[in-house]
Amino acid sequence: MPKLWFVYIIECSDGRFYTGVTDNVERRFLRHKSGQGGRFTSRFGAKKLLYCEKFPVRCDALKREAQLKGWTRRKKLALIRGNLDLLKKL
Repeated sequence: MPKLWFVYIIECSDGRFYTGVTDNVERRFLRHKSGQGGRFTSRFGAKKLLYCEKFPVRCDALKREAQLKGWTRRKKLALIRGNLDLLKKL
C-alpha cells in the first residue's frame, strides 16, 4: 500500500492555527500535544485537530501546505467549515 501524505491544521491553545505536513496525522498531533511537535506548538500548545487533507505524493502536500500558510485566518476558517461559497470569494 503506497504511503499517503496529509496537510493538517491544528488550533493552538491561544486560538492560533498551525499548518503542517505528515504521513501520520494521529502520531503527529500527539507529538504536538506533548510539546515535541515543533517550536510553534511547543510555545502555543496544540488544542484540537481542525482539518486534514490527504495527498498521494509528498511534494503535492508540501505545495498545499505552502498555499494554506499564505491564506488569511478567515479563508482557513471557510475551508475548515466547508464553506465553499465563502472560500471562493476570499
